[in-house]
Amino acid sequence: MTKEEFEARIIAMQDTLYRVSATLLRQPCDREDAIQECIYRALKKRETLRDDRYMQSWVIRILINECHSIHRRAKWERPSERLPEPPPMPGPDADPAVFRALFSLDEKMRLPMVLHYVEGYPVEEVAKIMRIPTGTVKSRLARAREKVRNEMEKEAAEQ
Repeated sequence: MTKEEFEARIIAMQDTLYRVSATLLRQPCDREDAIQECIYRALKKRETLRDDRYMQSWVIRILINECHSIHRRAKWERPSERLPEPPPMPGPDADPAVFRALFSLDEKMRLPMVLHYVEGYPVEEVAKIMRIPTGTVKSRLARAREKVRNEMEKEAAEQ
């Protein structure tokens, strides 16, 4: 794959990269940093990609690793005044209740939900991206669906 083809595919993935980073990072500036570093690393290491068919999964894995790196670095920072982090804003067509329920999940359950239901990856591909067994992905999806359903029912009962 030529550098131009690689760059064109990266550009086509921008929305996916942003959604995946928003799943893992709360601050927009952290998301942008993670995406920028991901693209840099992918361009730098593009020769190591064995099969062009798996480029998108490979790039998403790089992004997930970078998001985790940002989390690790943030643990060492000590702000003088801690403000609560606002959740990322939903898109114009997103249901706010579903959005709140999704972001109330732990990252281990939220990431498979976004990759499978929002981005449309099959369970097997989610397992490869997350480097976990397929059965684990399926059980996390089932638990996440149950938690989202409970959150939605609880919110509906409060209204």
